[in-house]
Order: sequence, then structure tokens, then C-alpha cells
Amino acid sequence: MLFAKMGVPNDQLAFFTTLLYFPWFLKGLWAPFVDIIRTKRWWIITMQALMTVLCILLTVTLPHPAAETIAAKETSVGLFRWTLIFFIIAAFASATHDIAADGYYMLAHDSRSQAAFIGIRSTFYRIASVFSQGVLVYIAGYIESRTSDIPLSWQLTLGATSFILFCVTIYHIFFLPKAQADDQRSLKNAGEAMRELKESFVTFFTKPGVGLAIAFMLLYRLSEGFLVKLCQPFLVDSRATMLRNGQILGGGLELSTDTVGLLYGTIGVAFLLLGGILGGIYISRHGLKRSLWLMASALTLPSFVYCYLSMAQPESLWIIGSAVSFENFGYGFGFTAYMMYMMHFSEGEYKTSHYAICTAFMALSMMIPGFIAGSLEMAVGYSAFFWIANACSITTFVITYYVYKKLEE
Repeated sequence: MLFAKMGVPNDQLAFFTTLLYFPWFLKGLWAPFVDIIRTKRWWIITMQALMTVLCILLTVTLPHPAAETIAAKETSVGLFRWTLIFFIIAAFASATHDIAADGYYMLAHDSRSQAAFIGIRSTFYRIASVFSQGVLVYIAGYIESRTSDIPLSWQLTLGATSFILFCVTIYHIFFLPKAQADDQRSLKNAGEAMRELKESFVTFFTKPGVGLAIAFMLLYRLSEGFLVKLCQPFLVDSRATMLRNGQILGGGLELSTDTVGLLYGTIGVAFLLLGGILGGIYISRHGLKRSLWLMASALTLPSFVYCYLSMAQPESLWIIGSAVSFENFGYGFGFTAYMMYMMHFSEGEYKTSHYAICTAFMALSMMIPGFIAGSLEMAVGYSAFFWIANACSITTFVITYYVYKKLEE
């Protein structure tokens, strides 16, 4: 959203923001070290402190493109080289934080407790994304409407982000519980760490059914991988049809920045929260296998609302808000099965490292479509793009069928 409002074309913004997924794809390489060096609690707090510092650096170094360049959507992504550098370092810190938080969760809970809280956990995982895409976007839009200065609005928003992260870090220093199993972890030498790294990879890729598991992690969210890159640019782009290479392509919905933030940050959060909690309750009562088909349907079918929005281009905020809320509810409900499956497959001696490898494939599932999403949209327009993206949901149902056959009750 930041790059879209700064006038960076869709193909560049989609490609370069997709690069930021690389730390989550690669994090399995250093996950064993997080597993054996210090405690998970120490890693969580240290990475939060580092991300606070990086957000401060992002605030003071954010470039200010000319208003004419922004309006023409001709801002080169090269202008944001320091922004991207700080974002990629922050991404490595966030991925490391993910490893530690995942391991901390599994050490602090038994299997039944993990299942009971998985809906809450996945919901807050999504709330974090919606907070950045909703509440922070609303703040940026509010400042933009008062100052008419887009770069300043995002600079102040990044400043607010650094303050929030600072408060979260201080809170966790004093109030994050110390899990007994976490305190029992011991420091090992480099040779032992490398052996742990090798063993964790060998044991993961020799697990029964690993090929099917990887396919599920890559394909279950394929349509979402396309949609997530361009949903918000679609909401703020001009309604006017665009003529490219002799072809008339549909425009966006031309909503204000703060309106998009409001839709994602309030209505979207409420329905996402509801979907995630209900998904967790449902899966804890009925088990993963019995929940799988319903959750696969909930994940994919609501996304078709974007096909309608791109074709009808409604002006009513009630219609747009209802569509966005419906999609968020479905995603919150359906994503629960994805996280539960990764935890199920990660069980064993190296469950923290194995779960980190699973989340690496989760990141790759978003990277592959993300690299081409922007170029595809610029070639065919929003309407055709959303139809193509939703057609990929076929792969969700195919892979769900094979996983369902293999899962035990």
C-alpha cells in the first residue's frame, strides 16, 4: 500500500515486496540455532527490539517523490533502495521472531492445548497483517487527507509503528511468561549446532508423506497468493478504464486511503476474528480430517467477491465492505486448517525446526504467484486478473482431496 500510494507501478511493487518473503523461505537454515542457542523468550524480545530500531530508521530515511511523479504512477522503485534494505533486515528479524514464537507456543502447550488455541493463534497472526493493512493505512490516509502530503503521511505512520513496537517490547520484557521447557534448553557448540541442522533437514525430508505435505503447503493457498498482492492497490486505483496495447482494461474502485484502512482495520478485523475463532473451535471439536473440506471451501470461494467488485465497480461502501468482510471471514476460517496441518506434520523430536521448514514452504507458496501477479494484472486488467487468480482455487481442492485420503481421523 505504501508503494502503491507513492506511485510505484503494480509490476514493480508486487515483485519487490514479494522479495521480502525470502527470509521466511530461508529461515529453516538458521532455525536449529534458534532452537538451541539461548531461550525462545530471549529471541522473541531481542528481535522485537531490533524491529523497533529498524522502524525508526525507516521513518527517518523514507524518500519524498514529487507529487507529479506520484500522480503519474512513474515513481521508480530504485528511489526506495534504503527503504527496501531496512525492510529486508526487518524481514529477517521478523522471520527469526516467527521461529522463536512458534517454538515457544509448542513448548508451552501440549497437543490438545495447541489445538484448542490454534484458532486464537491464527486469528492474531492475521490480525497483525490486518493491523498493518488496516489501522496503519487508516492513520496514513487520515494524515494524507489533512496534509495532502503522501510521503509525510507514511513517514509519520512508520514513526507510530516504531512506537507501538517499542511498547510491545517493553511489555514482553516484564510480562511474557517463562515456559519451563524453554528454560531447559542448553547452549551447544557450533559443531553440535551444525549436526542438529543437518539432522533436522534429513529427518524432515525423510518423513512419510513429505512430498504430499510440501505440495499441500504450496498449493492450498495458491489463489490467495495472487489476490493478496493486488487487493489493496485495486481498492485505491482509479475507476477509469485503461487502454494498453489496444486493449481496454478495467480500473479499480478509487477509494480513499483512510477508507481502505477502515474497511480492513475495523470491519475486516471483526470478521477475520470471528472466522478464526470459529475455525479453531470447529477443528478442535471435529478434528483436522473432518474439517478439511469445509475449510478449503471457506478459504477459496469467498475470494470470488473480487471478481464481482472488479466487474461491477460498485460505489456503495456497504457492498464493498460486505464483500471484503465475507472474504476475510472465509480466510480466517479456512486458514486454521493450514496451520493445524503444519503443526500435525511437524510433530516429533525437531518439531520447532520442522515447523520452521513448513512455514518456509508457506512463504514460498506466496512468493511464486507474487512474483508474477503485478505483471499479469498490468497485462490483462483487474477483472481478468481476479478471474485467473480464483481459477487457481482448483489446485486447492485437488490437493485437499489427496491429503484427506492420507489423514487419519
